[in-house]
Amino acid sequence: MSVPERNSGSEGKEEESEDESEILEESPCGRWQKRKEQISQGNVPGVESASLAMDTEEGVEVVWNEVLFNDRKVFKAQEEKIKEMFENLMQVEHPNIVKFHKYWLDMKESRARVIFITEYMSSGSLKQFLKKTKKNHKTMNVKAWKRWCTQILSALSYLHSCEPPIIHGNLTCDTIFIQHNGLIKIGSVFPEASVHGKVRPNRDEQRNLHFFSPEYGLAEDDYAIDIFSFGICALEMAVLEIQANGDAVVSKEAITNAGQSLEDPLMREFTQSCVRHEAKQRPTAHDLLFHRVLFEVHSLKLLAAHCLISNQYLLPENCVEEKTKSFDPNGLMAEIKHGNRPGVQLKYSHVSPLELDKFLEDVKNGIYPLMNFASSRPHPVPRALSLSHEQVETAKSPTPEPQETESRKVIQMHCNLESNEEGTKTHVSLTIAELFCMNLSADSSKDLANELVHYAFISEEDCGKLAGFLEDALTRHKGKALASGITQ
Repeated sequence: MSVPERNSGSEGKEEESEDESEILEESPCGRWQKRKEQISQGNVPGVESASLAMDTEEGVEVVWNEVLFNDRKVFKAQEEKIKEMFENLMQVEHPNIVKFHKYWLDMKESRARVIFITEYMSSGSLKQFLKKTKKNHKTMNVKAWKRWCTQILSALSYLHSCEPPIIHGNLTCDTIFIQHNGLIKIGSVFPEASVHGKVRPNRDEQRNLHFFSPEYGLAEDDYAIDIFSFGICALEMAVLEIQANGDAVVSKEAITNAGQSLEDPLMREFTQSCVRHEAKQRPTAHDLLFHRVLFEVHSLKLLAAHCLISNQYLLPENCVEEKTKSFDPNGLMAEIKHGNRPGVQLKYSHVSPLELDKFLEDVKNGIYPLMNFASSRPHPVPRALSLSHEQVETAKSPTPEPQETESRKVIQMHCNLESNEEGTKTHVSLTIAELFCMNLSADSSKDLANELVHYAFISEEDCGKLAGFLEDALTRHKGKALASGITQ
């Protein structure tokens, strides 16, 4: 059997690769470069094209998405709503959600474009993984199923608890991605019916119709439509594929049969609770994390790992590696004593540093989220207006200002003040905890402290302490200036 050649062997492949890597367009700030290669990252409603792009600052591949408006008047009518939606998406930060990096507007005389940059998931979708697993005549591992469900629910719980709540509205096995290390991320987070103001086009895709709840498109979206979609995803993850039996659409009967085929009664109950016909009867994502099929008492090891990761900024670099090196392998780490039988001794040699590093990395990446505790709600999503197109063109940095409240505490402060020759202005250089140094100008020490709180450099609890410190420094400086004959 002969195979058609492409220009001849490796040379053809190299030419094809060079053609696909050709840079077609750059972002206004110059950070992102659009390539010719088209990719699929799940069916994102309203997005006409998705291309591979390069993040020149981080040196990684990203996805360049475009939403086109052929009628500029239609775009103008929805411009503020679209800006608000994209500003909200830029604030979403969760290890199990595909990262939304940046967006900008491209206005032409007769049309408009919204361009946004998202994280590139190179390992493929959950749908592709399930197909490969079924093709190899394998069954789904229950532990993996539980781990995946936990990660997806952790992401949904985060979205639904934002203020205002973010409804995914497009959750299918095509829009859930799995990485080589087992990390699950949900993508295509694109709330509102569609930026074009019509029902999402994937509603018409026959193969995905069964992922959408009965009330989808008929009423205002709420968390229940995401829970229904998640239930179908969880069912497909368990059985690998819900058979359509030759029909174009997966029927209700096929979904029921797939659920009944689950041997574990808890898994059956879990999935059935998600796909109830009445939206009000479906549990929340947070409730599902406490379902008996997923619930487990976290090990002390996992709790310690989360504590370490949460406070990593307080620890020196490579502290775990250095600490494990200093231990005597035969040293006793812990001992469990029993009255009527020999106790159990745990030595440092029982813990592999490499396995510990991998475990900490997995926890950091979000593979083992904590689910048994009432996690703090995400910070409210700010509704600040986005930059105008002219401002975007001249912006030097694509990184938005920090919006979250700072939780770190001030442990060391240093202040340096200098006056100009005329004595009319005082230059303040403030170093806090030796982490950063910045130049500030304000009318009073209290204003300076409030400005640092506003930009999330310090905690609000430290505001009064820092204001007092600055006031003392300013008083001393003025005293020295007066003594030297400089009038402030």
